[in-house]
Amino acid sequence: SKNEKPGRTGFAHLFEHMMFKGSKNVEPEGHPSWISSVGGQSNATTNEDATIYWQTFPAQYLPLVLWLEADRMATLRIDEAVFKNEREVVKEERRMRIDNQPYGRLNEIVYDQAFTVHPYKHPTIGSMKDLEAASIEDVRDFFRTFYVPNNATLVLAGDFDSKEALAMVERYLGRVPKSVKPVPRDIPKEPAQTKERRVRIEESWPLPAVVVAHHITFDGDPDAYPLHIASKVLSDGQSSRIYRQLVYEKQVALAAFGGGNIIEHPNLFFAVAIVQPGKTPEEASNALIAELDKLRKEPITAAELQQAKNQSARDYIFSRESNKDKANQLAHAVVIHDDVKTADGEFDIFMNITQADVQRVAQKYFTPENRLVITIMPRGASAGGVQ
Repeated sequence: SKNEKPGRTGFAHLFEHMMFKGSKNVEPEGHPSWISSVGGQSNATTNEDATIYWQTFPAQYLPLVLWLEADRMATLRIDEAVFKNEREVVKEERRMRIDNQPYGRLNEIVYDQAFTVHPYKHPTIGSMKDLEAASIEDVRDFFRTFYVPNNATLVLAGDFDSKEALAMVERYLGRVPKSVKPVPRDIPKEPAQTKERRVRIEESWPLPAVVVAHHITFDGDPDAYPLHIASKVLSDGQSSRIYRQLVYEKQVALAAFGGGNIIEHPNLFFAVAIVQPGKTPEEASNALIAELDKLRKEPITAAELQQAKNQSARDYIFSRESNKDKANQLAHAVVIHDDVKTADGEFDIFMNITQADVQRVAQKYFTPENRLVITIMPRGASAGGVQ
C-alpha cells in the first residue's frame, strides 16, 4: 500500500478482493473453487509493502494453479459492477474492523501523527473518503501499473522436480506480457524527527489511551535484530517490562502493549497504555517513558536476554513449519531483503545478540528528540482522567 498515491489509498487491499472475482476464463469465485476442488486452500493478505496471494494444494495440480494465476494476472475482470460491489465490501470491512471498534483507529492515529510525507502515514485498508472518490479508471490504472510480471515474485515450495516446475512457470506465466513502463518506486523519504512532539486527540473511546512512539530502522538493517530483542523484553506478553510495570506494579493501566514494526522502510516502535480509571494519562505516559529510558540507561539482564532469544527461536521455528510458511519466508527474503539467503540466515544473528547490542540500539533510537507522545481522550472528558 505504500505505493499508493495520496487521495487514492486502499487500492492494494481492494485488489486483494477483486483478484478472486473472475477473469477471461474463470468465473467469479472460480479461482478458490478450483483450488478447493482438488483439496487445496487459497487466500490473500495485504500489508504496507506487499500483497501476498497463496495456495496450498497437492503437487500434481501445479499446472492448474499456474494457469489460474496466469489467467487472472493477464485477464482479470475489472468492470464497474465488480468494482462497486467490492468497494462496498471493503467499506463494510473497515466499519467492522476499525471505525466501529473501540480503539480501532489506534494504529491509524499513530501513523498519521508519526509520519509527514512517507506513505506509511496512510492505512492499508484506505480511508472512506478515498474509497468513495475512486473511479473504475483509477482502479484499472493501478492494476496495469503494479499487477505485472516485472513486479511479481513467484515462490514454489513442496514436492516437485525443480527443473520441471520452472518449465511450467515459463509455459504459463512467461506468456503474460511485462509492463512497458518501469514500475514506479518514487516513495518520499521521511525526514528525521529532531525534537519531541506531544499531541492530544479526542475519540469516542471509553477510556483514555496514551502512546509513546519512536522512529526506528528498516528490516534487514543490522540494528533491526537487537531491536527485535528489545521489543521482546519491553512488550512481549504479560511478563514483559511494560505490562508488568504499568498493569501489575504501578497499576496506571488496564492494558499495556507495544512492539517494533520492522518492515521494508524505516518504521516505528510504539508502546500503548489504556489508562486505568482514576489515573491520569500523564501517569501512564510517564511510566511508558520510564521503561524506555531504563532500557537506554541500564543493560537488560542475562535472564531477560535469554528469554527474548528463546521467544525469537520459537517464532523463527513456528514461522517455517509448513510449505506455505517456508514459501512466505523465501518471498520475504527476496522482496524485502533482495537476498534469498536471509530466509535461513538470520537465526544465528539473533542467537549472538548481546546485552550491549540491545542497550546500544535503545540509546540510538529511544531518545527524547525522537519521541512522539500521543494522548487520546474520550470525547468531552477532562485531561485529568476518567473516574
